[in-house]
Amino acid sequence: MENIRTSKLLKFLSYILIPILVALIILSMIHLAFLDEFGNSKETKYEETQDFADNYLYFILDKISKCNGQKTDYERNYVKIEDQYGKKYYYSQDSYFYSYYYSIGEYIDYIIVNKQTNEMYTNMKSTNYDQEIENLKTSNYHWNYANGKIETDLKYINSDNIIYNSTYIYFDLDSNGENVTTNDNTLANYEIYSRYNENKTNQLTNFKMGKELYQFALEHQTLPIYILPITIILLAIIVIYLLWAIGHEKGKEDIVLNSIDQIPYEILSIIGLSILTIFLTITIELVHLINYLTLIAGIFIYLISYAIVAVFTVTTIKRIKAKKFLKSFLIYKLFVWIRNKYRKIQSNLKIKIQNKEIFWYFWGFIIISIILALFLFSSLAFFAFLLLIIFWVFVYCKIKQYLKKQEEIKEALEDIYNGKKEVYIDEKELKGTLKQMAIYINDISGGFSNAIQESLKSERLKTELITNVSHDIKTPLTSIINYVDLLKKENIQDEKIKEYIEILDQKSQRLKKLTEDLVEASKASSGNIKLNIEEINLKELINQCIGEFKDKFEQKQLIIETNMPNEEIKIKADNRYMYRIIENLFSNITKYALENSRVYIDLYKEGKKIKVSMKNISKDKLNISEDELMQRFVRGDKSRYTEGSGLRSIDC
Repeated sequence: MENIRTSKLLKFLSYILIPILVALIILSMIHLAFLDEFGNSKETKYEETQDFADNYLYFILDKISKCNGQKTDYERNYVKIEDQYGKKYYYSQDSYFYSYYYSIGEYIDYIIVNKQTNEMYTNMKSTNYDQEIENLKTSNYHWNYANGKIETDLKYINSDNIIYNSTYIYFDLDSNGENVTTNDNTLANYEIYSRYNENKTNQLTNFKMGKELYQFALEHQTLPIYILPITIILLAIIVIYLLWAIGHEKGKEDIVLNSIDQIPYEILSIIGLSILTIFLTITIELVHLINYLTLIAGIFIYLISYAIVAVFTVTTIKRIKAKKFLKSFLIYKLFVWIRNKYRKIQSNLKIKIQNKEIFWYFWGFIIISIILALFLFSSLAFFAFLLLIIFWVFVYCKIKQYLKKQEEIKEALEDIYNGKKEVYIDEKELKGTLKQMAIYINDISGGFSNAIQESLKSERLKTELITNVSHDIKTPLTSIINYVDLLKKENIQDEKIKEYIEILDQKSQRLKKLTEDLVEASKASSGNIKLNIEEINLKELINQCIGEFKDKFEQKQLIIETNMPNEEIKIKADNRYMYRIIENLFSNITKYALENSRVYIDLYKEGKKIKVSMKNISKDKLNISEDELMQRFVRGDKSRYTEGSGLRSIDC
């Protein structure tokens, strides 16, 4: 499902299918509208319909009005022509391109004769109009009006119809039901001969478009019944899919927004509506200009409009899914900005207690200075100037005094920071914020001193406890060691007993060593160790230790790699404790180094410092961090299956 949701191909196909399906739905609805209008008629051609007859009649009656000199926005007057016999003709130069009702004139040939003046109006060019009139009388789809009678093969505008409505003339039958009379005597002055000539023009007009749509609707009456539900269902499926998939991309959990989605919603709306308005205006103008180029332009405008609507809809859905719809409005951002500014101003207005004094001092200084300055322009200018100077000097002294007290507080804080125990500030000499700060500092200083005293007391108690326990352990331990020595001097023949005595000797000696280490650790913690500082050769000391541990190194098959300078390296230290440090490190190497590996010992100068580096490969993976390993009484071997207490790390 996730692959379907994030598929770019499916989304692309959906965007392509939507305008096609919408166009099919619109065309199907137009098709149904035609069927609804003409579905009950039994005509098989558009020329036999009521709609065609009405348009035909409207056009003919309009020609009569032109003969009387009337003129519309769409058409021009007749042009007078006289033949060689002096007979007057009026040739029509009308344009039928714009109106649906008038575009039928592109297909109608007519001759209108004024019986009073014998003038003829026509849109036909001929040398024998009498013959043309005879031809018009017998043509298919003709309509003639002469001597109060209608002769036509168009059933919806013949004399069998009782009433004919038009914009200009109302027709009716006489009392005998034969002759056609009108409520306009103008029509009685004319004879009208006309026919519909469907081969007259090939250009695409409103009339021709309507005719072709009607013909298509009649020939495919069941087509929209099948197409409309299928296209609606497909469109609904695609819309549901896009609502589900829009904003999701492969490998990303959150809704993905692009640069268009970052544009403020109002700006995007204005741009989209402006473009749509422009194209809608163009479309309205092109509605009257029906031709093939207009159809192509209409399709292009439709696709552009769809693209704009699609972009607008997609970005709206993505913003809603990402929960950023409101945040994408400029109005919302303006509201947030005003709210934040209001809160900031409100926060600034809520002056804390310790800042009120400075706040009122500042504005008091400004107000008093302005008042005194205003008096400089009065008769009391000298006294005002003197008071202003005195006031400024007073404010300067107060500021200097404030800064001095502030400096005292700063120095007290520095003393506490540097570890000074007894720090006290006289609170009675201070006011406002400084007094509150002094109280805090005195409390901190007192608490700090108490904490130090408690810490020292705790350390002293621990040291005394360790020392006392160590002494208590040493007394029975000395007796054990002495009795073990006595047993070793006895002539004991039993090998098993000798082995037990040897184990007792080893363990008692180890316990003695641990007790001594514990006492030394206690002294180191309390700072009671007495050091004998002297100049020692560190290089020689390291080599001495290497020689003493040679057997242990060979037993573990450890290869010692040393890197030390040729000259002597001398330092000032306690020779006994320095030796013990190196000894402890070598002891750790023999215990924990991987057998048959290398040990690297480096001694070098780095500026004014002497550095000793010892590196080995641990036989077991350390299960603690580096920082934890360097703490007191900590061993990397938590299982404690090797000898050692962790006390030696203190010596290091």
